[in-house]
Amino acid sequence: MYIRYEVSNKIATITLDRPEVANVQNPALLDELDEAWTAAVADDEVVVIVLRAEGKHFSAGHDLKGGFGPKPDKITLDMIYSAESRRYLEYSLRWRNAPKPSIAAVQGRCIAGGLLLCWPCDLIVAAEDALFSDPVVLMGIGGVEYHGHTWELGARKAKEILFTGRPLTAAEAERTGMVNLVVPRDELDTRTTELASQIAQMPPFGLRQAKRAVNQTLDVQGFYAAIQSVFDIHQTGHGNALSVNGYPALVGLEDMKNRIR
Repeated sequence: MYIRYEVSNKIATITLDRPEVANVQNPALLDELDEAWTAAVADDEVVVIVLRAEGKHFSAGHDLKGGFGPKPDKITLDMIYSAESRRYLEYSLRWRNAPKPSIAAVQGRCIAGGLLLCWPCDLIVAAEDALFSDPVVLMGIGGVEYHGHTWELGARKAKEILFTGRPLTAAEAERTGMVNLVVPRDELDTRTTELASQIAQMPPFGLRQAKRAVNQTLDVQGFYAAIQSVFDIHQTGHGNALSVNGYPALVGLEDMKNRIR
């Protein structure tokens, strides 16, 4: 079990519980996470969903060594596309569109695939030590699968972060509007729970309508179409890697690891 799930006082708390490896995401963790989101949405007692993580870091992203499972005799772009479209795109979009308010509590490193967990949430509370990054350009790919960068950061800041691979601090993320609140690390859970409790007192139908109104506005502006089309751009990185070395884009992996340590 990689996920803990509990409900109390109208709040469903989903916890990433793989702290010994900085909550990296293998297929089993993502499947369990989606099951927890589904349970929270189905539970009429739940008004607000909180996503948090055990340990020093929120999530170091995808398990790049085991994310595709054992190396098969032959791997095709279709195999990669199918696996990533399910767990890295469809899951994130489903969590984003869950009809209940959600809050991500982020501490430490939130790297690449970690963004696919917090960006779908409606609000983000960040510890002062939180660092957000997407260094996958080092792997020859233009960004993670759920490409929310432009929407979360604005075009120029999104380009800067992608072009350099450097992490965005919690304070910077708050200034862009990506983060709602920055708090001391030892207050992260308390402040997140306080915010969730405040929201949980609101009428659930009103919250659902408010969330739909904002998300629908973003979709009218092109969010959904952009996310889908940029996912296909992401796959060209894998296609290039397959043509060069016959396996998913892991070129530059060691350089990326060195930069994020």
